[in-house]
Amino acid sequence: MTMPSLELFSRPEKAWHQIIRAEEQNAWQYLPHLLLFSLVPVISLYIGTWLTGWSLAEDERVRLDGSSALQLSLALYVTILLGTFIMGACIRGISYTFERKPSLNQCIAFTAYLLTPFFLAGLAGLYPSRPLALIALGAASVYATFLLYVGFPIYMHVRQSKGFFFASVVWGIGLLVVVTVLVSMILFWQMELHPEYLDPALRAPTEVPAAPPR
Repeated sequence: MTMPSLELFSRPEKAWHQIIRAEEQNAWQYLPHLLLFSLVPVISLYIGTWLTGWSLAEDERVRLDGSSALQLSLALYVTILLGTFIMGACIRGISYTFERKPSLNQCIAFTAYLLTPFFLAGLAGLYPSRPLALIALGAASVYATFLLYVGFPIYMHVRQSKGFFFASVVWGIGLLVVVTVLVSMILFWQMELHPEYLDPALRAPTEVPAAPPR
């Protein structure tokens, strides 16, 4: 992890100030963080759906074949990047009343660092399990909300009271964006890419048997 990323989990206020200073030196400094950290859930999902699999019944695990798992993982990667851009644009849109109106690039950077807990929670994808996913995503949601309310007034240079209000607006928009882009990704993957599953016993793509001749 980079130093600001580490500080987000130990001293978040200091981390946001470090991010601001780094951004003043290089406006694109957030790109390595976004592009690399977003690979954590992508690679974890690929391994989990192809090699580990998930259980639908006792002593039976379902897996995707390699190409379908890769398609799902790449779709998730594109969705993360697209969702980060959309969220940054939404933050830019509500910042018109701020004294120091941030640029679109700054808003995308803020979103990229805000999503860090979710990137790390993606490690749960190594072992697909509903309870584990709920715990990981729940913990990530709580801490990302904390980072949002701590970091928004600092990063956007607004008063604490005003920052609390706009952070609440961002939280609501973020929930809508996450649901929209993830549901769209799953529907596209299911309906357009036609995933293939591995037979639990043979570990080969399942095929529908031909009807017997009459």
